[in-house]
Amino acid sequence: MAEIDDKIIDDKDAERHRAKMAKRKAVQDAEVAGKTIEKGLLIVNTGPGKGKTTAAFGLALRMLGYGKRVGVVQFIKGKWHTGEKDAFAAFGDRVIWHTMGEGFTWESQDLKRDIAAAEAAWAKALELMADPSISLVVLDELNIALRYDYLDLEKVVAALKTRREGLHVIVTGRNAKPLLVEAADLVTEMGLTKHHFAAGVKAQQGIEF
Repeated sequence: MAEIDDKIIDDKDAERHRAKMAKRKAVQDAEVAGKTIEKGLLIVNTGPGKGKTTAAFGLALRMLGYGKRVGVVQFIKGKWHTGEKDAFAAFGDRVIWHTMGEGFTWESQDLKRDIAAAEAAWAKALELMADPSISLVVLDELNIALRYDYLDLEKVVAALKTRREGLHVIVTGRNAKPLLVEAADLVTEMGLTKHHFAAGVKAQQGIEF
C-alpha cells in the first residue's frame, strides 16, 4: 500500500488506475497519430466574454517563443495605451505592430473617418499577410469593423481564405459574422458568466489595457 496526503491507496486501486490510464493513453496516442495535416489556421476569437484579444496575444507570445515573427493590426483600439504593445516592443523587429483605429464608433462619431481608418488598417493587414517572414498575423477587433460594415465582408473573407500557405491569422472581436465563422478553422466563443464592470469596477492597468 502507498500513503499520499494521509489517504491510503490500496494496491488493487493503484493497479486499476494504471490500467485505466494505459487505456486512456492508447486512445489519445491513436487520436494524435491520426492527425496528419499541417496548415496555416484562420482563428476567430469572438463572444461577449473578456479575453479575446488576450488569447490572441498568448498565441503570439508562443509563436515568438519559437523564433517566429508576428504582425499585429489593431482596427479599433487606436486611442488606448496598452501594456501589451509595450511588452511586445521588447521583441524588436520580430513584432510588427500597427495601431490604426480611431477608437470605438461612439467615440469618433464620424462614419467617413471610421471607414477610412478601417480601410487603411485592412490595407496594412494585407501587407503583413503577404510578408513571407511573418508566421502569425493578429487582426484585433476586425470583427467590429465588419459588424459596422466599414469593410466589405465578402472581400475580407475571400482574402483570408486565399492567404499564403502556412500563415496563421487570428481575428478578434464580438459578433463575428457567420460567413467568417464558416471560413474559419477554429472559432472560440468567449462566454460571459460574470464581469466586474457590472459591480462598478473600472478598466484597470494590466487587466483591461
